Amino acid sequence: MFTGIIEELGIVESLERGPAGARLRVRCGQVLSDLSPGASLAVNGACLTAVETAGAVFAADLSPETLRRTNLGDLGPQSRVNLERPLRLADRLSGHIVQGHVDGTGELVALDPAGDGSWWLEVRPPAEIERYLVYKGSIAIDGISLTIASLDPGRLGLAIIPHTYQNTTLAFHRPGDRLNLECDLIAKHVEKLLETMNLH
Repeated sequence: MFTGIIEELGIVESLERGPAGARLRVRCGQVLSDLSPGASLAVNGACLTAVETAGAVFAADLSPETLRRTNLGDLGPQSRVNLERPLRLADRLSGHIVQGHVDGTGELVALDPAGDGSWWLEVRPPAEIERYLVYKGSIAIDGISLTIASLDPGRLGLAIIPHTYQNTTLAFHRPGDRLNLECDLIAKHVEKLLETMNLH
């Protein structure tokens, strides 16, 4: 479980594709301090398992499902990725509950300056997740915990503060790029509960 508070930016060393999946290697520093093979790590919001660590690099395997549902297959050498270690039970929950289970990718429509170092981000989400999005609700975008500031059919807007812009991958994205989206877990549980109640 994660919080959507990015700890550092990693730099992709390589993405080696196999017959079905791929192996991703990322260079980083801070998150390696207690990372060992078998540990979980969120990379652009997708929960991965570290399969090896060597020096300042860790490797993780990407399944066909991960490649299909996330933007990790779009990465190349020198791409930046958002990194976050799992939440410890004694930590503060500064963002929101993020599982690291990406629901789909949205298209970056615009990222425009909003004054005083802030930015306005607009994203086109896939139709199948729109029902989980609510005004002022939480969403994880590439693993970043954000609040939905505007919501229209086929588009959501988010206010990006200077700290978030400067310390995440958002500054490296351009219109048309795919962004990993994870909806609020509570919304999905409520939907399931209501479906069950309607069966009786």
